Amino acid sequence: MAITFEKSARDFLDHLQIERGLALNSISAYSRDLGKFSQFLHDKSLDFTSLQPQDVLDFEVDLKARELSPSSINRTISALRSFYKYASREGSVNDPTGETERSKLSRRLPKALTISQITAMIDSSLHEGDLTSLRDHAILELLYSSGARVSEVVTANLRDLGVITVDGNEVATIKVKGKGSKERIVPLGSFARTAIDNYLVRTRPGLSEKVKAKADDAPLFLNSRGGRLTRQSIWQIVSDAAIATGFTGKISPHVFRHSYATHLLDGGADIRVVQELLGHASVTTTQIYTLVTIDKVREAYSTAHPRAR
Repeated sequence: MAITFEKSARDFLDHLQIERGLALNSISAYSRDLGKFSQFLHDKSLDFTSLQPQDVLDFEVDLKARELSPSSINRTISALRSFYKYASREGSVNDPTGETERSKLSRRLPKALTISQITAMIDSSLHEGDLTSLRDHAILELLYSSGARVSEVVTANLRDLGVITVDGNEVATIKVKGKGSKERIVPLGSFARTAIDNYLVRTRPGLSEKVKAKADDAPLFLNSRGGRLTRQSIWQIVSDAAIATGFTGKISPHVFRHSYATHLLDGGADIRVVQELLGHASVTTTQIYTLVTIDKVREAYSTAHPRAR
């Protein structure tokens, strides 16, 4: 019985989810990318088990013809490489992806706000007499204090909050589950700890009355109906704070993560410590934030030094 691409793709996605433990968002991205390849195979009447390197190059040309960005093309080809690596190992399928190269990307530095801009956004979320604003304020403080991804904040539970003692001093922490279900414990600053305590004491009890959740999986942040807050809700909270502060352009929750990393490096933090705090598997990913700092140094030099120009 001939093996089909659809069956192999399903097996590959199951492998990513069950054996490698990838997050659902990552699985969905792989599925979309393989869907593009499936359409290409159908349009060209090709058998995925007998493709040649030229066929893969033709697929890349097809992606470019759709006017996809270089980053999207690179991601799709990377997904295809991973698929064929799996298929060749599990089903002795010929791997035609060995000669493909990554499309050249222009360097894009992470967008980071200044300390004063971040502070202004956080402060803008507090409204006198509005208990819900205490929750929003705690979320913004947590995003900046921990560098957590929005998905990590959404999935955080009450039991993930903790305290450790270092040199006789208590340090608040939160355990977050990152990509690939990898857990890490991140320290929280005093501002975040105070904001979260205020939310837990003054706001959350009223929201939690609307739903009964088991103690071991009770969400940290609740919506108005007592359920777990969504990614979209946190995006809206950040957007509202940006508008209230007078910022123009797109400000996402990830800006807090970029700013967190940049400010740590600006303050002298070791890059490998920042890598651990961000949950990056490779320090190479973290190193892009050093480019932001280098650009700041270069700008300051060119502006202030009499012989810079």
